[in-house]
Amino acid sequence: MGVPVSAAVAVALAAGGAAGPPFLAAQEIAMPTAGIDALGRFAELALECVHKEYPNKIAHVLQSDEDVAPPRELTPAFFGCYDWHSSVHGHWLLARLSRLDPDARFAEPARAALGRSLTHDNIALEVAYLEGEGRVSFERPYGLAWLLQLAAELREWDDPRADVWSAVLVPLERAAAARIREWLPKLTYAIRTGEHSQTAFAFGLILDWARTADDLEMENLLAASIRRLYAEDRDCPLGYEPSGQDFLSPCLAEADLVRRVLAPAEFAEWLSDFLPRIPHDGDPTWLEPAIVTDRSDPKLAHLDGLNLSRAWMLEGIVAGLPPDDPRLAALTAAAREHRRRGLEGVTGEFYEGGHWLGSFATYLVTGRGLPDAGPAD
Repeated sequence: MGVPVSAAVAVALAAGGAAGPPFLAAQEIAMPTAGIDALGRFAELALECVHKEYPNKIAHVLQSDEDVAPPRELTPAFFGCYDWHSSVHGHWLLARLSRLDPDARFAEPARAALGRSLTHDNIALEVAYLEGEGRVSFERPYGLAWLLQLAAELREWDDPRADVWSAVLVPLERAAAARIREWLPKLTYAIRTGEHSQTAFAFGLILDWARTADDLEMENLLAASIRRLYAEDRDCPLGYEPSGQDFLSPCLAEADLVRRVLAPAEFAEWLSDFLPRIPHDGDPTWLEPAIVTDRSDPKLAHLDGLNLSRAWMLEGIVAGLPPDDPRLAALTAAAREHRRRGLEGVTGEFYEGGHWLGSFATYLVTGRGLPDAGPAD
């Protein structure tokens, strides 16, 4: 779950200084983060797209001519930002940053955008769309996981308007959770891609939501599924990564997921078998950031997202290990370099990356996926 938003974190962000989670700082491996100007830039990227209908890529199964409609009618809450899942996590970004700094210049426009989207009528139509014929796999698991992450952010936000939006979102939250709950027992194999269908990253988002929502049934189902699908994995071929259009690392995402359900000593042992080549000497070159050659190409631009997601996954792995683990220095060095390179790519110059990279940058710099007070006992 995410690091609690505190005055100290907000001040550190505003000053542009390091604001690593307390348990990371205690281990003297705090990561550099972004200043308030960067957070404002991330918010602007989302504000520019959450109600921008075109260009638009819809994942839409047609049953008849009656299913032909513009995005704003098909999914009236989440029709912007090029595709449904990017719109969802664009709204998450606005909620996250408004919660982090409610007095920032971007906060009121962000709240207005949330209020425009999260209405009873809009969410009722979103539920009807999700449950429509031929959509059993719609946005599964990536988009549904982000929807639940948005629900978690609203649940944790101590603000009367957020309480209203959280209540409005509940029918879609329940529908998304039910879709995942029905699917997991049937999933025989993990999905190990570097794009949207990957299960490891999505499971992490969903597990964090389940703990926030006190959904013990989902938490237990996910924990059992994670052990069933991943616990026996060995020697992940990290050297084969990345593929040419990855935005998620199959190997690092799995490790960042497994640390959520194992105690530090058990996770350290599992990681030794899963990624046996992590250096013990602090070598910073063991995992090089991805090279992005054309940010105007929507698939090649994925690699900027890979650098960002690798950074937070490496930080998650660090958070799951004992404080004296000899791999911490190498993991931390790789995380820091991936963070630097990833944030350099969040420019908004091209809509191909601008419609989604701000969310990845926000997830990273606000420590959303990290535990509140260290890994589970």
